[in-house]
Amino acid sequence: MAEFSPELFDRICERIAEGESLRAICEDPDMPARVNVIRWLEKDDALRNQYARARELQADHEFDEIKVIADLADAEDVQVARLRIDARKWRAGKLRPKVYGDKVDVSGNVGFTVTLAGDDADL
Repeated sequence: MAEFSPELFDRICERIAEGESLRAICEDPDMPARVNVIRWLEKDDALRNQYARARELQADHEFDEIKVIADLADAEDVQVARLRIDARKWRAGKLRPKVYGDKVDVSGNVGFTVTLAGDDADL
């Protein structure tokens, strides 16, 4: 098991920012177990902030990959490209919802249309 060090945590955050998952990083023999990283985060606000920033950068990385995937797609693999793009859009939206999430109208206004059939006098 790798012991905590600021340099080790920096490397973990750099890899996350480059798009790797924490699970994949922690599978490396030189890296700590995932549960240890979670414990470090639970104990330290500064580490949580650094990790949160790495996750934001990971969302940016996911979003940037969308253009590359779309540009490289051809007619034979368009469905695979669409799946990969949709997965990255979803992840980016979950990792950084204010930037990449679906826009929701929070004005409180609800719009709907009612169509009545028949004569207005029947009301």
